[in-house]
Amino acid sequence: MSSTHDAPTAEHGPEILRPDGEVRLLFVCDHASNHIPEDYARLGLDPATLERHVAWDIGAADVVRALSAAFGAPAVLTRFSRLLIDPNRGEDDPTLVMKLSDGAIVPGNRHADAAEVERRLARFYRPYDRAVRAAIDRALGEGVLPVIVSIHSFTPWWRGRQRPWHYGILWHEDRRLAGPMLDRLRREPMLVVGENEPYAGQYEGDSMDRHALKRSLPHLLVEIRQDLIGNPDDAARVAHLLKRALKDVFAQTGLGPQAA
Repeated sequence: MSSTHDAPTAEHGPEILRPDGEVRLLFVCDHASNHIPEDYARLGLDPATLERHVAWDIGAADVVRALSAAFGAPAVLTRFSRLLIDPNRGEDDPTLVMKLSDGAIVPGNRHADAAEVERRLARFYRPYDRAVRAAIDRALGEGVLPVIVSIHSFTPWWRGRQRPWHYGILWHEDRRLAGPMLDRLRREPMLVVGENEPYAGQYEGDSMDRHALKRSLPHLLVEIRQDLIGNPDDAARVAHLLKRALKDVFAQTGLGPQAA
């Protein structure tokens, strides 16, 4: 792939909201965008494929923006498709640059060698990673233990089977926020809430492992089924529900902005 334009630019550098906001809370969105710069020629994919869940977490960015506004808290979001490179993987993960995703062959990744992966790390992955780390360092520098909340979304159907969960709470080793959030969401009428569903908890080197678990920071990873947040109005309703739930969890645990 192209060796030009390797430096990060505003086009695909991280989107940072409220950098001077509520220091006790940080929202992150690893798969906020399906954008692919022109020099990558859509990775050889048709536009319809780039609208699918394989390219991004549909609706997740709208939820994060609404929650950031509701709490007055910082948020860091990607501006590139995870098909280019996945910031929710460790740098040595074999699925960092996917050649096949849910039946979609990615022609532009077929011949991505170590040099090309390094270019994408420098251009896309690391600027986002640094922005998340900088937001956390700011809080720690002020003597504050920040809560990290990561928002993802998942497709309602997988390999011909319908997924029953409306929300999933993913966790590994640290259940300080995950346990109370599971209890809180399960009190909502008609909601099916999975624990480490539809995926297992964090994997070695993923975003929450790097930024929260390895630093012993309280954190929460929320998966939302995409048909619940497929348009801005629905995403706003889900964000309102999560805002109420988060406030209750913060008050219960003594973590995060309890007076938000």
